Amino acid sequence: MKANASVWVGRVLSGLFVLFMLGASVTPKLMGMPVAEEIMAGLGWRAGYVFYIGILELVLTLLYAYRPTSMLGAVLFMGLLGGAMATNLRADQPLFSHTLFSVYLGLIMWGGLWLRDENLRALFPWRRKDA
Repeated sequence: MKANASVWVGRVLSGLFVLFMLGASVTPKLMGMPVAEEIMAGLGWRAGYVFYIGILELVLTLLYAYRPTSMLGAVLFMGLLGGAMATNLRADQPLFSHTLFSVYLGLIMWGGLWLRDENLRALFPWRRKDA
């Protein structure tokens, strides 16, 4: 089976999302880097939760990356991203750079999945105005 250009773009978007989550979010939390605890403390989270949030993010990232469970991973990730957005909103973080960052991540995550998964495209088809 030969993949067309949109499938490859979807794979690249999904890959970038996975790499971002692993490198910028999961790794600092699981390695106990001070920057992760400082950021979470600034948002009102106790230091003890940082590791567990990192574990949750790792599990969800792996679910998303594994094709048979990617849809489940994306749905569960939206819960996490919604919580992150609410946390940033409650902490009075800047709107476009911090609070809405979860929306940006969600769009990349779902966009990548939509482009690479024909079942999702069938569920949510892109319709042209003339169709």
